[in-house]
Amino acid sequence: MRVGVVGGGIAGLSCALSLHAAGFRPWVSESARTIEAVGVGINLLPHAVRELAELGLAEELAAIGLAPQRLRYYDRSGAPVWEEPVGTAAGYRWPQYSVHRGRLHTLLLAAVRERLGPDAVRTGRRLRHFEAVPGGVRAHFLDRPSGAVAVEEAEVLVGADGIDSVVRAGLHPREGAARRHGVVMWRGVAPHPRLLDGRSLVVAGGTPGAKFVAYPIAPATGPGEDLLNWVLEVPDEPPAAVPGHCAAPADVRLVTAAEARARVREWQLPWIDLPALVGRTATVLAYAMVDRDPLPSWSEGRVTLLGDAAHPMLPMGMNGGSQSVVDARVLAWCLAREADPVAALRTYDELRRPVLNELVLANRALGPEEIIARAAEHEGAFPAERAAALSQRYKKLSLATVADVNDRPSWTVPRSEAR
Repeated sequence: MRVGVVGGGIAGLSCALSLHAAGFRPWVSESARTIEAVGVGINLLPHAVRELAELGLAEELAAIGLAPQRLRYYDRSGAPVWEEPVGTAAGYRWPQYSVHRGRLHTLLLAAVRERLGPDAVRTGRRLRHFEAVPGGVRAHFLDRPSGAVAVEEAEVLVGADGIDSVVRAGLHPREGAARRHGVVMWRGVAPHPRLLDGRSLVVAGGTPGAKFVAYPIAPATGPGEDLLNWVLEVPDEPPAAVPGHCAAPADVRLVTAAEARARVREWQLPWIDLPALVGRTATVLAYAMVDRDPLPSWSEGRVTLLGDAAHPMLPMGMNGGSQSVVDARVLAWCLAREADPVAALRTYDELRRPVLNELVLANRALGPEEIIARAAEHEGAFPAERAAALSQRYKKLSLATVADVNDRPSWTVPRSEAR
């Protein structure tokens, strides 16, 4: 079966690898003219690392990522609220990895080209529209370098083209733009002296628009230093200060050094030198915090959605990218198990969409970071058992408890069933 994947990001490349492992012949079309190692940090949670390991990428991931051991929550003053082990320290059979997004993207792209061929990913092709044809889907692309129209056909078309997905707009043309939430994330990467024990993720503040996040993603060149990914949430700038739908949710702007210095002066965290961190950051970019409302369906006929195209969510819980990897594996499994592609996409929709719709809404309600918000309301020390219960509730919702990840059957398609 020929499967077309629109989008060459982490979700789309994971989908191509998963489909190939299940015996399919996917092609990938990416709008960008070139795929470059850009971006900041991302966390791959154990449920995603398991899937990539089962695709044969365990050693490659270990070579580019750092495996954190603890998640630590702090209040606005930097006082500890609660902490818990993560990854193998929490009992998972697979680690959690903090990694530079660009390095992960490069790893997946290299694997796709090695396994599927050098021409498996076609860059510079922007999807314009698609239509059903007998036995498949016809997709029309603008070839950006030449300006010509390119037409591709596939028996199944997968939209993995992000929050502003053209495929999603084709399936749900009345949906409109993404939704802003009154928060902008200032993001950067810089070398910094080892933070705490050097293997912790820290979240301080907790309330949207007044939160700081940091974690190491690679060793730095200096002795005793790591390359630190950091995020500072600030209130959204006019004219989009009121939460609601926005015309250009994907806009990114450069934050000036003066702006960054002024904003971090508002924070006094005893375990990190924020002015020094900002001073060593080459580029600070501002991203609006956006998501979309859950959909009543991801699939129609032989077309479906995956990753941010299906379930763009707020970053609480560091779960969006990880769930995209799981999407890819489940989709490939469904297509391999069902003779009828339409029925396979219906099964995929039934397995993934209800879970992810709930997760999108849970992240709007702060996800596991509700712990910090509750602690701010609580007089005295926040009870550890309540914090643990909130964290476990979120993991259950994500199908990502230790038991869920360690004990469930594999999504790997046996060779005897591969197409």
